[in-house]
Amino acid sequence: MILAVLPRRLAAGRRKYHGVGYNFSVSEYNCKADIWWWGWGDGFLNTTLFNGASGRNYGHNGATTVSFRAGGDWSEVLNTVRSVKADYSPFVTIQFGHNDQKPTANISLDEYTKNLEDFVAEASDAGATPILVTPLSRRNYENSTGKPAIIQSLSNETKATITAARRSDAIYINLNKRSTDYLNAIGPEKAYTYNLNADDRTHLNLGGSIVFGGIVAELIGIYRPELKGQGFIHVDEELESDIGKGIYYWPRGIN
Repeated sequence: MILAVLPRRLAAGRRKYHGVGYNFSVSEYNCKADIWWWGWGDGFLNTTLFNGASGRNYGHNGATTVSFRAGGDWSEVLNTVRSVKADYSPFVTIQFGHNDQKPTANISLDEYTKNLEDFVAEASDAGATPILVTPLSRRNYENSTGKPAIIQSLSNETKATITAARRSDAIYINLNKRSTDYLNAIGPEKAYTYNLNADDRTHLNLGGSIVFGGIVAELIGIYRPELKGQGFIHVDEELESDIGKGIYYWPRGIN
């Protein structure tokens, strides 16, 4: 989950703050037991926010729509929104699904949908603009047609996220579709270069965080073009062009 803010003095007289809230695929570079986890969140915050916009990544590995609330993370997001809204325009991106779908989580799709609706309502009440994000695609392929294609393992969670957005009258971006289309275009060999490690087709390395964080910013800019117009969000032109054409992209300067 990411919380971002825009300076109010620039956007309708206020600054913009963007906060991100999400599960592992947005999580920050966390170290646990000598294992490093990446999601798209830090890539988004560190490479696409400008002109006084800033944010904080609240995501962490393994979170569900239930545990994120039960562990106190959601309260922290809301408290931050309340503390900055007088000076900033807060946005909260909300993405879950990867961990909610696991049998051990024991979270039904109806519960998952309702939990997202509650996040949207509470973020709005606190003074933020919530943006629901469909789950980032895993990089698992099947080859039944003779051409590798992404396995749609998160289709139910994607549909549920869109349902929650429509019921809540919230903005949503379809990161699942955008990432799936891109990964299908470049194929498995190049897609695996974004893996955290050779066998991890879910978490992202630094290059992957920048690429998919850029895609998130691009999608937000489509639905909120004023953020791009006022210079708060900017996506690397080469990244945006290559992704749009289905051409493999790796960030410059990242080994």
